Amino acid sequence: MKTNILVIGGTGKTGRRVVEQLQNKGIEPRIGSRNASPSFDWDNKDTWVNALQGIERMYVTYYPDLAVPGAKEAIQSLTYLAKELGVKKMVLLSGKGETEAEACEKIVINSGMDYTIVRASWFNQNWSESFFLEPILSGEVALPMSDVLIPFVDANDIAEVAATVLLDDAFNGEIIEVTGPELITFKQVVDIISKTIDRSLNFYDITLEQYIDGMKQMQIPNDVVWLIEYLFSHVLTNPKNQLVINDIEKVLGRKAKTFLEYAQETAQTGIWNQVSAA
Repeated sequence: MKTNILVIGGTGKTGRRVVEQLQNKGIEPRIGSRNASPSFDWDNKDTWVNALQGIERMYVTYYPDLAVPGAKEAIQSLTYLAKELGVKKMVLLSGKGETEAEACEKIVINSGMDYTIVRASWFNQNWSESFFLEPILSGEVALPMSDVLIPFVDANDIAEVAATVLLDDAFNGEIIEVTGPELITFKQVVDIISKTIDRSLNFYDITLEQYIDGMKQMQIPNDVVWLIEYLFSHVLTNPKNQLVINDIEKVLGRKAKTFLEYAQETAQTGIWNQVSAA
């Protein structure tokens, strides 16, 4: 089994799925996380050297997002160190329509290493593994910009693409844009989930200001509030994000998963049937 592949963020939404994809191919990658051995901690550069020793290829996700302050500097430092230590190829998970993320992409593109950029739309799994789960459980979903069309993409599709381009040098030097196969609104998403789990969910269209105020009242950390406000105000409304791109089909030879397919699979896990404390 190869251990010369590093998955940074290997316990996160896409990272753990990339690890599974590689393991299914008989490859045991090194997991880049604080609890791994050797550990990798974005906030502690002393951990980076050991994590990168002997690595030839790496998949990189930055938590919580490449848009946050400090991300560019971290990606720059990591990319420089990786090249110095002999890493040959880097696959970076980026975000569609994020100016800051594109600045991070340029660092990797200009590094002199082989690379593939995987530029993703919003994840389906935000509704089952992230900040939209709690409202679904409570049955009361209040969101701004309910009419904005979004090509939600499945994290499993992202991971399969990432694992493929990590191993296949045919995609070197490319920016792969991963989106779902359809444009849908928040309101449609909630309607799909409601019908799939056969439970009434109330949807309320609110202003961004009301949404931000609500997060602050819930004492959500300031950096998370900042990121959500940025994503809603700058990313969702970017015309680049309101396009369906067929790169998943190009890489995998099959169509991207629809939101309905994701909802049906997720409903089987029972995650949406928990009783919320809210």
